Amino acid sequence: MRKLNLIVVFSKNLDKVLFCIRAKEPYKGLYNFVGGKVEDGENNDDAAYRELFEETGISREDIKLDHFMDLNYFKYENNLQVYYGILKHEVNLIEEKNKLEWVTINDELLNNSKFAGNYNIPHIIRQIKVYLKNGTEIDKY
Repeated sequence: MRKLNLIVVFSKNLDKVLFCIRAKEPYKGLYNFVGGKVEDGENNDDAAYRELFEETGISREDIKLDHFMDLNYFKYENNLQVYYGILKHEVNLIEEKNKLEWVTINDELLNNSKFAGNYNIPHIIRQIKVYLKNGTEIDKY
C-alpha cells in the first residue's frame, strides 16, 4: 500500500484548524489538511514532520505531532496516516504550492463542495477533540 499522511494543525486555543486550498487534483480548489507521501524507507513520524515543514514552514520546535489514526483504503491501495498537533505559539506560515488558511471549527466543515475528503474532515476533527477532552480534560470542546 502507498503511505500518505495528513496533518491536522490546531491553533493554540483549538478553535481553528490549518487548511491548504488544493492547487491540483485530487480535490483541486477544495480545502484539505496538509500532508503528502511517505518516501520509501522513511520513518512515518519523520515524513509527517517533513511534509508539514515543506508545506507550511512549521517545524518540530513549533508543534508536537501525534499519530492519531490510520484510514486504509484497500481498493485504492492507500494507507492514510492521520497526525495532529497543537501549535505551541504563533507562527509565520510559508506556503509551498497550496494557499494556506486558518478555518474556524464549525458546521461549515460539513460543506462537501468546499472541503475535501468526502466528510472525513469533520469526522477526524471531532474524533481528535473527543480524545483531547477525555484524555486531557479540556472541557470546552
